Amino acid sequence: MLQSRALVIALILLLSTTFPEAHSKSIFERDSRRDWLVIPDAIAAYIYETVNKMSPKVGQFLVDAAQTPVIVGTRNFLIRETSKLSILAEQLMEKIKTLWYTKVLGY
Repeated sequence: MLQSRALVIALILLLSTTFPEAHSKSIFERDSRRDWLVIPDAIAAYIYETVNKMSPKVGQFLVDAAQTPVIVGTRNFLIRETSKLSILAEQLMEKIKTLWYTKVLGY
């Protein structure tokens, strides 16, 4: 029991800090490709809802634990870095598309 509880807490802490964000946007309704953390947020929200239905006290503990400065800082770092990677990937795709159209297709 204690190991499964620790596993649930670890999953919540790793995946998300704010649970309402996962409900604000559908996984498949992405306005931009920079929202890579929507899926982990949705998973964390599902886990939180399941745990909260079984034990509201543990659910509240998970909410409090997920809002600690260490977890918030880690999540903000991950958001910042994945945003940078997304921008670089979009720039690379634009360069490949331009190269394809100019060199291969001759437009």
